[in-house]
Amino acid sequence: MLHRRFLEGAIAAGLPAKGLDQAFAQKIEVSPSMWSQIKSSRPIGDTLARQIERHCEVEIGWLDREDLAADIPDPAEERFIAAARQAWRGANARGKRDLSRLLQGMARSE
Repeated sequence: MLHRRFLEGAIAAGLPAKGLDQAFAQKIEVSPSMWSQIKSSRPIGDTLARQIERHCEVEIGWLDREDLAADIPDPAEERFIAAARQAWRGANARGKRDLSRLLQGMARSE
């Protein structure tokens, strides 16, 4: 999640996608090889976890939590929610019903 937040921020700032993994590795002060291993589910110890948390500016112990998904807002999700809210508020009753059905249908197809 911290990596995704870094990538989204970098891309939103207009940085090219190429080299961002290396930039993230540099940010958290590990080698690109070590970062690649971590991304591939290599376990990390407490010292490295605290180092990553510090460099990513999250609270100490954040990586130890089970409920991480709810902690970091996803900018793309936030934009979608804002667009959905605007569409909902601008729609008449039929439009709201159609929007609701569309989203429910998409949720079921997953």
